[in-house]
Amino acid sequence: MIYSISIECLQIAFVLGAAPLFVGWVRMLKCWAHGRASAGLLQPYRDIYKLFYKDVTIARNASWIFRAAPYITFGACVLAGGIIPVISTDLPLSLSADVIALVAVFAIARFFTALAGMDAGTAFGGMGSSREMMVASLAEPAMLMSVFTISLVAGSTTLSQMVHVSLSSPLVLRPSLAFALLAFALVAIAETGRIPVDNPATHLELTMIHEAMVLEYSGRHLALIEWAGEMKLFLFASLGVALFFPWGMAGVYNPLMLPVAFVSLAAKLAAIGAAIVLVETRLAKMRIFHVPEFLGIAFILATLGMLSFFMLE
Repeated sequence: MIYSISIECLQIAFVLGAAPLFVGWVRMLKCWAHGRASAGLLQPYRDIYKLFYKDVTIARNASWIFRAAPYITFGACVLAGGIIPVISTDLPLSLSADVIALVAVFAIARFFTALAGMDAGTAFGGMGSSREMMVASLAEPAMLMSVFTISLVAGSTTLSQMVHVSLSSPLVLRPSLAFALLAFALVAIAETGRIPVDNPATHLELTMIHEAMVLEYSGRHLALIEWAGEMKLFLFASLGVALFFPWGMAGVYNPLMLPVAFVSLAAKLAAIGAAIVLVETRLAKMRIFHVPEFLGIAFILATLGMLSFFMLE
């Protein structure tokens, strides 16, 4: 039990520390792809550090929701970091919370962020919140369908059990998992606010979704929100690795595999970061009216994955 708790604490600390580094890797690759000089891998750490020491400005008509939303969002992402098997399957929180609970945790963070966007009473905040809820209503069913396809193969909705079955089973190309992987990739792009659904580097009022909800934040509140967003991108990438490419992850009571798990995860995340940059440099942001079609394709792919499991496997 002590070993499991130690692994849990180590993983949460790793998620907190590595999430800004992963975002810095993506930004650096994107700058190189555009032919620009990069600020370096450590720039996200410097941004968070700077924001923590800036003053906080709060609108006069803001309620307690506006003040509490950054802490709730950050705490929800930390909790998700303890549920998803990132470096090991021996996690107490992962055994007590399945994929449905994980989606609910992310939904709590989104719900309070959207409330905070409307709480200040600005036009941009309400616009961003309405768009975020539209994306959530379409992305969450597609995500559940894609993960349920994997749960059918594993016979459980517990994330650690899914990873354990994948590690212990022979490597076989399953059509159901191929459809589920495509659906999950599309959903992850929408959930993390990446191109072509959203652009995290813009503040154009006609295009922004997530940035519109957090325009009124400053200081440590903005630092927590930015850190939570970086953790969300890191966690979705780690969740995709755990569900579809778990090889190299440490098993139960296997501490000798931890160094291998760290190296394996770093290599996989580096490849995912390169894939994100490749997509974002080749595609332009789509109009907001095309986002339902984009997520509708993700839901159809996830449904095809589930149907192919029953029909072909």
